[in-house]
Amino acid sequence: MIIDRISDTRQKLTCANGKQITLIGTAHVSQGSVDEVVQAIDEMQPDRVCVELDTGRFQAKTENKGWENLNLKTILKENKGFLLLANMALSSYQKRLGQQTGVAPGDEIMMAASIAKEKDIPVSFCDREIQTTFKRAWRLSNFWNKMKLISALISAIFSDEKISNEDIEKLKETNVLQSMLDEMAQELPTIKKVLIDERDQFLATSIYLAPGSNLVAVVGAGHAPGLIANIQRLEDETLSADLAEISAVPPASKAGKFVSWFIVIALLGIIGIGFFRSGWDKGLTMFLYWFGLNATLTGVAALLSLAHPVTIIVSMLAAPVTALNPTIGVGMVAGILEVTMRKPRVKDFENVTEDILKFKGWFSNRIIHTLLIFMTTSIFASIGTFVAFPLLINSLR
Repeated sequence: MIIDRISDTRQKLTCANGKQITLIGTAHVSQGSVDEVVQAIDEMQPDRVCVELDTGRFQAKTENKGWENLNLKTILKENKGFLLLANMALSSYQKRLGQQTGVAPGDEIMMAASIAKEKDIPVSFCDREIQTTFKRAWRLSNFWNKMKLISALISAIFSDEKISNEDIEKLKETNVLQSMLDEMAQELPTIKKVLIDERDQFLATSIYLAPGSNLVAVVGAGHAPGLIANIQRLEDETLSADLAEISAVPPASKAGKFVSWFIVIALLGIIGIGFFRSGWDKGLTMFLYWFGLNATLTGVAALLSLAHPVTIIVSMLAAPVTALNPTIGVGMVAGILEVTMRKPRVKDFENVTEDILKFKGWFSNRIIHTLLIFMTTSIFASIGTFVAFPLLINSLR
């Protein structure tokens, strides 16, 4: 494969079979990227345009779909509350960047698809389905990496740092991008693998196999180096074009289930030892101590989150019970109760991406407020369980 570097953001790849791919690396909230995409398609007159979008995201953008189809109860029952929160935080952060630069996130991708359709040029949506990407990232991450990801996203949306157009344009520079990717690989290796490396492979394969001999491919600048490397590997036949493995959502970790049930058994075992070694009174005291610690911390979390009084009371009672059943988390119970007691309004769905950017919005928007209660009660209940262990063991002495 021959690689011709036209500019810092545009490269022409000539494959062994004669196919030419003009690769444009963009920043997703950059007016410069939008202008470059328009210019490149006009100049190249390609027989196909490939874009870093999946069909579902394209339809959502063109039909202006928001969060109105969100079924919060179902999401909480499926234990996807943290995943939804991460998704919302990322969407809101991108929207804030777009407001600062005057360019909506992904405008250059949408422009590429729009111009192609105007010129009757076929469009290939070459990215992996977004929910598959999020689910893979979530399933393959351990608990601490999940917490680090959510913390990073929440910190980003509350940051008052201003991003200029010059800062955005710098994101297209190879050395800046590589530094950011290296940092992500160090801090969140699984997230980097799923969000960047796997999608590099998916995009490269989809573009390489797309019909046509003169293609224009519009992708985020962060994907360009990996995309070129993967196309080269496809050319050399050292990379399979089969995408089945990275298109599937892995099952829940067996190790995670084992640890959850091990904690339950260990907890009951410690209390059981108290009954057998020190009698009924001691065992009952230990049980009530654990029950009270778990219930109190969960109640504090719900209270600090300004949950509905019914949610607070029931969550406190449910916390010790759900701690003995890893398939049902107290956060799920608290979230479902809250969304039942305070049903989301139309304005909550309409304003979710704006409200999540404001501290007040986490309490006034009923969708975000429910997720806040889900998150805090889940975390505090987990703390209660782990804090109880050394205290109960110490009481046996």
